[in-house]
Amino acid sequence: MKRTLFVAVILLSFTSVSAQFNFGIKAGYNSSLSANNFGTVFDGSYNLNSVQHEVWNNFHMGAFARFIKKKFYIEPSILYSLEKKQYEITLDDLVNNEITPDKFAEIKTIDVPILFGIKLLDLRIANIRAFAGPKLRFDAGSTPRVSDVGEFISDVKKANLGFELGAGVDVLMFALDLQYNLIGDMYETKIENVKFDPSSTFVVSLAWKLF
Repeated sequence: MKRTLFVAVILLSFTSVSAQFNFGIKAGYNSSLSANNFGTVFDGSYNLNSVQHEVWNNFHMGAFARFIKKKFYIEPSILYSLEKKQYEITLDDLVNNEITPDKFAEIKTIDVPILFGIKLLDLRIANIRAFAGPKLRFDAGSTPRVSDVGEFISDVKKANLGFELGAGVDVLMFALDLQYNLIGDMYETKIENVKFDPSSTFVVSLAWKLF
C-alpha cells in the first residue's frame, strides 16, 4: 500500500500544469540472451540462426504513457510479452548416461514497467535518454515442453517483481529503446534437474508517440 501511494504521489507531481504528456504504442523483440549466457555469442552457439528461430515468437506489444518535467520523466507501460526461454535438462537414462537436450519454452506474460528516466542530450528533433525502474510481471499462460516428457510445469507464480534499465533515443515521434530486464523465474518444474535460464534478458523496442 505504501509503495502504491509513493508511486501515485510521484505520478501526480509529474502531471502538474508544467509537465508534458505523451501517449503511444510500442512493440519490440525479446531476446533469449541473458548476461549469464552472453558468451554464447562469441563461441557461436547463439548466432543468426538462433535469432531467426526466436524472432517470430519473441516479441512484446502494448501501450505507454510518458510524463515529462524538464529533463526528467516517468514512463509506465502495459505490455503483452511472449518469450522463448532456453532451458537445460539433465536426466540419467537407463544406462546412466547423461543427456542434455537443448530446448525452449514459451513464456507468456503481462509486463507493467514503471521507468524513471533522464534526458542526457536534449535537441529540438532528437534526444538521448537513460532510464531504470521496477517492473511487475503477471503470468498470462505458458506451455514449456520437452520432447517425450510432456508438460513439466508444476507451479507458476501469479506475479513477480523485477527491475529494468537501459537507454533510448527519440527522433520526432519515434523512440528506440535498448533495455536489460532483471527478473527472477516464475516457474517451478516437475523434474528435479530441470532449470530455466534466468529471465534477465536484453530487449529492443520501437515506440510511436501518438501525441
